Amino acid sequence: MKFYNLNYHKEQKKFNQVLKIGLGKNQGLFFPKNLPRLNNKIITDILNYNFIDRSSYLLSLFINEKEISSDILKEKIKKAFNFPLKLNLIDKNLSCLELFHGPTLAFKDFGVRFMAQMLNFFNKKNKIIILTATSGDTGAAVTHAFNKMNNIEVVVLYPYKKISILQEKLFCTIGNNIKTIAIKGNFDDCQNLVKQIFNDKELNKSLSFNSANSINISRLIAQICYYFEAFSQIPLKKRKKKVIFSVPSGNFGNLTAGLIAKAIGLPIHKFIAATNINDTVYRYLNTGNWSPKKTIPTLSNAMDVSSPNNWPRIMEIFNKKNWDLNKLTSSVITDIKTTKTIIDVYNKYKYILEPHSAVSYCALKKQISKKNTFNVFLGTAHPSKFQDYIFNILNKKIILPNILIKCIKKKNLSYILPNNFYYLKKFLIKNYII
Repeated sequence: MKFYNLNYHKEQKKFNQVLKIGLGKNQGLFFPKNLPRLNNKIITDILNYNFIDRSSYLLSLFINEKEISSDILKEKIKKAFNFPLKLNLIDKNLSCLELFHGPTLAFKDFGVRFMAQMLNFFNKKNKIIILTATSGDTGAAVTHAFNKMNNIEVVVLYPYKKISILQEKLFCTIGNNIKTIAIKGNFDDCQNLVKQIFNDKELNKSLSFNSANSINISRLIAQICYYFEAFSQIPLKKRKKKVIFSVPSGNFGNLTAGLIAKAIGLPIHKFIAATNINDTVYRYLNTGNWSPKKTIPTLSNAMDVSSPNNWPRIMEIFNKKNWDLNKLTSSVITDIKTTKTIIDVYNKYKYILEPHSAVSYCALKKQISKKNTFNVFLGTAHPSKFQDYIFNILNKKIILPNILIKCIKKKNLSYILPNNFYYLKKFLIKNYII
């Protein structure tokens, strides 16, 4: 299969090419040239596979065997997805898809670890700098996935003092081939600086950049796999109901992957795009006007994005499938509602949410009472990352997983730079060219 540039359709490349460059001409995102359509029998069959076998089948639809054999692809998937995911049944028609059991306790582990395995296979000689912006969890997933890989350097930008201390500790204490930079701005500022680097001719003459943000197609297609896994874990009788997924949405890569899963045949009835008060998409769906505002810091910090990169891909899916965009539901959840939701869910179910999954649950809440639906909200981060906040509102101490215990006392190795491209460019030249 080939992938085409959404901003320049004539640019079409194979998987291993788009994997290495991330963005195309005119800063265009790549998208699959064809979305395969699986019939009901195939869907039924693969839902009976184990997670690795099913993921191998699904990803082989997008990656040609001439590029990587099915056996090697399966081996790489097994290395990437070497941790569990669980559909936790909380009530008779309500489940949380827990995607936070990976090495950095967030859903980003799926896409980034698959990308790392693919780059490790396809990039044998050239030195690549993985450049990424993070609003919380991507940084940890990227740094751990690429740590000590040959010919790969990693530079992570994140908003200074706008992520939790535990989130920061997970990716700013590693060293080796990893450099982390706290930018005195918000996530959108970090994302804009990344784009400026990709556009800078002088830097790109000397250095080879790639991005591990969800703009990279390898991350996106990997995330398709856990929607199928979630469906396979729904009890057979429940699958006959209208299955609804509520997806906490910041850069909208997670929702894009879910929509692709639906487009290729997974019988998902409906998606809810759950956002915090950074509500660009919500307002767009209601008014037709795309008008990003200044990003506002919230409790669900990984979703503090006002200009979501993946929205053009979502529009492309709806255009390709001739779906009605009005049927995509969005909901805006404030910090007050987020906190109240965490308290209410704990009191009712004795289940602990963190802010992102609370946003997702809250957006779904109205559907839960309907008898003809089965409702899934995505749990994208481990509650322990928000230990102090949860203790303050629930008076409940969360035992830290070992990975957090190990890094919490380590020294933060980050650099601090102003929100100014000149200083970032100077940093890159000093560290990677001279």
